[in-house]
Amino acid sequence: MKILIIDIETTDLSPQKGHIAEIGIVELDLTNGEKKILFDELCHEKGMTLESVQNSWIVSSGYITVDEIRYSKSLQKHQQRIQSIVDAYPLGATAFNKNFDFGFLEHRGFRFPRKLDCPMQLSAGVCKIKYNPKFKTWKWPKVEEAYDHFFPNNNYTEIHRGADDAYHEADIVYELYKMGIFKV
Repeated sequence: MKILIIDIETTDLSPQKGHIAEIGIVELDLTNGEKKILFDELCHEKGMTLESVQNSWIVSSGYITVDEIRYSKSLQKHQQRIQSIVDAYPLGATAFNKNFDFGFLEHRGFRFPRKLDCPMQLSAGVCKIKYNPKFKTWKWPKVEEAYDHFFPNNNYTEIHRGADDAYHEADIVYELYKMGIFKV
Protein backbone atom coordinates (compact mmCIF):
# COMPACT_ATOMS: atom_id res chain seq x y z
CA MET A 1 0.00 0.00 0.00
CA LYS A 2 2.31 2.69 -1.28
CA ILE A 3 1.37 6.32 -1.88
CA LEU A 4 3.21 9.53 -2.71
CA ILE A 5 3.80 12.60 -0.57
CA ILE A 6 4.74 15.66 -2.65
CA ASP A 7 6.18 18.97 -1.52
CA ILE A 8 7.16 21.97 -3.63
CA GLU A 9 8.93 25.24 -2.94
CA THR A 10 7.88 28.29 -4.94
CA THR A 11 8.77 31.94 -5.53
CA ASP A 12 5.21 33.19 -4.89
CA LEU A 13 1.91 31.93 -3.50
CA SER A 14 0.10 32.30 -6.83
CA PRO A 15 0.51 29.66 -9.56
CA GLN A 16 0.06 32.43 -12.12
CA LYS A 17 2.70 34.80 -10.67
CA GLY A 18 5.09 32.40 -8.94
CA HIS A 19 7.40 29.70 -10.15
CA ILE A 20 8.35 26.28 -8.84
CA ALA A 21 11.89 26.22 -7.46
CA GLU A 22 12.04 22.72 -5.98
CA ILE A 23 10.09 19.47 -5.93
CA GLY A 24 10.39 16.60 -3.49
CA ILE A 25 8.51 13.32 -3.80
CA VAL A 26 8.51 10.63 -1.13
CA GLU A 27 7.03 7.14 -1.29
CA LEU A 28 5.19 6.12 1.89
CA ASP A 29 4.36 2.48 2.55
CA LEU A 30 1.20 2.53 4.66
CA THR A 31 1.70 -1.07 5.78
CA ASN A 32 4.81 -0.26 7.82
CA GLY A 33 5.56 3.48 7.62
CA GLU A 34 8.70 3.04 5.54
CA LYS A 35 9.66 6.05 3.45
CA LYS A 36 11.83 6.48 0.39
CA ILE A 37 12.81 9.69 -1.40
CA LEU A 38 11.99 9.26 -5.10
CA PHE A 39 12.63 12.77 -6.38
CA ASP A 40 14.60 15.65 -4.89
CA GLU A 41 15.45 18.38 -7.39
CA LEU A 42 15.72 22.13 -7.63
CA CYS A 43 14.39 23.64 -10.84
CA HIS A 44 13.68 26.85 -12.65
CA GLU A 45 10.92 27.86 -15.01
CA LYS A 46 10.64 30.01 -18.09
CA GLY A 47 9.71 33.54 -17.08
CA MET A 48 11.57 33.53 -13.76
CA THR A 49 13.38 36.79 -13.23
CA LEU A 50 16.35 37.48 -11.00
CA GLU A 51 14.22 39.99 -9.09
CA SER A 52 11.36 37.54 -8.49
CA VAL A 53 13.78 34.90 -7.24
CA GLN A 54 15.71 37.31 -5.01
CA ASN A 55 12.48 38.70 -3.52
CA SER A 56 10.89 35.30 -2.96
CA TRP A 57 10.29 34.17 0.61
CA ILE A 58 12.19 30.91 0.05
CA VAL A 59 15.37 32.80 -0.98
CA SER A 60 15.10 35.82 1.32
CA SER A 61 14.61 33.45 4.27
CA GLY A 62 17.83 31.64 3.38
CA TYR A 63 16.38 28.22 2.55
CA ILE A 64 17.47 28.20 -1.11
CA THR A 65 19.98 30.45 -2.86
CA VAL A 66 19.57 32.35 -6.10
CA ASP A 67 22.44 30.37 -7.63
CA GLU A 68 20.88 27.03 -6.66
CA ILE A 69 17.82 27.96 -8.66
CA ARG A 70 19.75 29.68 -11.43
CA TYR A 71 21.96 26.67 -12.14
CA SER A 72 19.25 24.03 -11.75
CA LYS A 73 17.57 22.09 -14.56
CA SER A 74 14.39 23.51 -16.00
CA LEU A 75 11.10 22.12 -14.72
CA GLN A 76 10.32 21.09 -18.29
CA LYS A 77 13.34 18.73 -18.28
CA HIS A 78 11.98 17.07 -15.11
CA GLN A 79 8.36 16.93 -16.23
CA GLN A 80 8.30 13.49 -17.87
CA ARG A 81 10.14 11.85 -14.97
CA ILE A 82 7.84 13.44 -12.37
CA GLN A 83 4.71 12.45 -14.29
CA SER A 84 6.03 8.88 -14.62
CA ILE A 85 6.49 8.69 -10.85
CA VAL A 86 2.96 9.98 -10.20
CA ASP A 87 1.48 7.59 -12.76
CA ALA A 88 3.26 4.61 -11.15
CA TYR A 89 1.28 5.02 -7.88
CA PRO A 90 -2.35 4.07 -8.56
CA LEU A 91 -3.31 4.44 -4.89
CA GLY A 92 -2.62 8.14 -5.23
CA ALA A 93 -0.73 11.12 -3.93
CA THR A 94 -1.17 13.90 -1.41
CA ALA A 95 0.63 16.96 -0.13
CA PHE A 96 0.54 18.98 3.05
CA ASN A 97 -1.68 21.85 1.86
CA LYS A 98 -2.62 19.77 -1.16
CA ASN A 99 -4.53 22.53 -2.94
CA PHE A 100 -1.41 24.73 -3.01
CA ASP A 101 1.09 22.12 -4.24
CA PHE A 102 -1.24 20.37 -6.67
CA GLY A 103 -2.59 23.72 -7.88
CA PHE A 104 0.91 24.80 -8.95
CA LEU A 105 1.71 21.45 -10.52
CA GLU A 106 -1.61 21.13 -12.37
CA HIS A 107 -1.21 24.68 -13.66
CA ARG A 108 2.01 23.40 -15.30
CA GLY A 109 0.25 20.43 -16.91
CA PHE A 110 0.88 17.68 -14.36
CA ARG A 111 -1.96 15.20 -13.94
CA PHE A 112 -2.87 13.43 -10.71
CA PRO A 113 -5.00 10.37 -11.45
CA ARG A 114 -5.90 10.00 -7.77
CA LYS A 115 -5.60 12.81 -5.22
CA LEU A 116 -5.84 11.72 -1.60
CA ASP A 117 -7.13 13.86 1.28
CA CYS A 118 -5.02 16.74 2.54
CA PRO A 119 -3.10 15.82 5.72
CA MET A 120 -2.99 19.48 6.79
CA GLN A 121 -6.78 19.65 6.87
CA LEU A 122 -7.06 16.22 8.49
CA SER A 123 -4.56 17.23 11.20
CA ALA A 124 -6.51 20.30 12.27
CA GLY A 125 -9.03 18.44 14.45
CA VAL A 126 -6.31 16.25 15.93
CA CYS A 127 -3.72 18.93 16.71
CA LYS A 128 -6.33 21.47 17.88
CA ILE A 129 -3.92 24.39 17.77
CA LYS A 130 -6.31 27.35 17.74
CA TYR A 131 -10.08 27.30 17.42
CA ASN A 132 -11.69 29.81 15.07
CA PRO A 133 -15.21 30.46 16.36
CA LYS A 134 -16.19 32.39 13.22
CA PHE A 135 -15.65 29.33 11.01
CA LYS A 136 -16.24 26.77 13.80
CA THR A 137 -13.04 24.95 12.96
CA TRP A 138 -9.49 24.45 14.16
CA LYS A 139 -6.51 26.19 12.53
CA TRP A 140 -4.78 24.15 9.85
CA PRO A 141 -1.36 23.36 11.37
CA LYS A 142 1.94 24.06 9.71
CA VAL A 143 4.10 20.99 9.09
CA GLU A 144 6.29 21.69 12.12
CA GLU A 145 3.23 22.22 14.36
CA ALA A 146 1.66 18.93 13.29
CA TYR A 147 4.98 17.11 13.60
CA ASP A 148 5.46 18.45 17.11
CA HIS A 149 1.97 17.26 18.02
CA PHE A 150 2.52 13.70 16.78
CA PHE A 151 6.17 13.49 17.87
CA PRO A 152 6.48 15.75 20.93
CA ASN A 153 9.96 14.60 21.94
CA ASN A 154 11.65 15.55 18.68
CA ASN A 155 13.92 18.38 17.69
CA TYR A 156 12.53 18.76 14.17
CA THR A 157 12.69 22.15 12.53
CA GLU A 158 11.07 22.48 9.12
CA ILE A 159 13.78 23.46 6.63
CA HIS A 160 11.45 24.27 3.72
CA ARG A 161 13.17 21.98 1.26
CA GLY A 162 11.00 19.75 -0.93
CA ALA A 163 12.16 16.22 -0.14
CA ASP A 164 12.94 16.87 3.53
CA ASP A 165 9.52 18.41 4.09
CA ALA A 166 7.78 15.57 2.21
CA TYR A 167 9.78 13.03 4.25
CA HIS A 168 8.49 14.49 7.53
CA GLU A 169 5.00 15.02 6.14
CA ALA A 170 4.96 11.27 5.39
CA ASP A 171 5.37 10.60 9.13
CA ILE A 172 2.30 12.75 9.82
CA VAL A 173 0.30 10.96 7.12
CA TYR A 174 1.28 7.59 8.57
CA GLU A 175 0.14 8.63 12.05
CA LEU A 176 -3.18 9.85 10.64
CA TYR A 177 -3.52 6.58 8.73
CA LYS A 178 -2.92 4.50 11.88
CA MET A 179 -5.60 6.55 13.63
CA GLY A 180 -8.06 5.77 10.83
CA ILE A 181 -8.30 9.45 9.83
CA PHE A 182 -6.31 9.31 6.59
CA LYS A 183 -7.87 6.83 4.20
CA VAL A 184 -6.83 5.41 0.86
